[in-house]
Amino acid sequence: MARKSYQEKLAELREDVLYMSEVVMERLRMGLDALEQKDEDLAHEVITGDNEVNQMYLDLEQDCIDLLALQQPVASDLRFIAASFKIITDLERIGDLATNLGEYTLDSQRNLFPDVDVQEMGDLTLEMIEDAMDAYDAEDTDACREIAERDDDLDHFAERASEIVVRDLIERELESPNEVERLLQDVSRLLLTIRDLERVGDHAVNIAARTLYMVENDDELIY
Repeated sequence: MARKSYQEKLAELREDVLYMSEVVMERLRMGLDALEQKDEDLAHEVITGDNEVNQMYLDLEQDCIDLLALQQPVASDLRFIAASFKIITDLERIGDLATNLGEYTLDSQRNLFPDVDVQEMGDLTLEMIEDAMDAYDAEDTDACREIAERDDDLDHFAERASEIVVRDLIERELESPNEVERLLQDVSRLLLTIRDLERVGDHAVNIAARTLYMVENDDELIY
């Protein structure tokens, strides 16, 4: 394969990875909206849409393999292909976490903890993903390091939210075993939601870490 054609394939891979990120972010937005609005139709759309994300992942995985097989890439191209492969893996897992939000929507119709702002936490994670993908596209290493620092704020947000839920649970006075069981189910779903959004932030950091490695051959953010 001519070098120009190979470089075109690399450019196409970058564009396809960026497109996958847009689809995944839209799924996450939909999952958050379904959860906030208790919209079962939207929740089902998020869940069934996971197949599209999975197929994108498989197609791009094959593209990465083909690029490695077609020509021995130079070191910078090799890092780009490897980073892209790792990034689509993180995007696929974010898609799975968005699907979880759809499933939580179907399982719960009550909002017993108004002091826990799931939407704000979701907005933080979406901003981190978007900024991480912008850094990948622009090869912006400063942005990669800044995203990693913001993850501490997200972790603190998740910790505070979990504490609110647990404190509220302790302070509630419940009258029947059925009420206790139902409340525990609601608490479990909310804690899982907080955990999943925290994991989305971790995946955004992973994307930034792989971009930093791709550009500077620097593994300081990889953990």
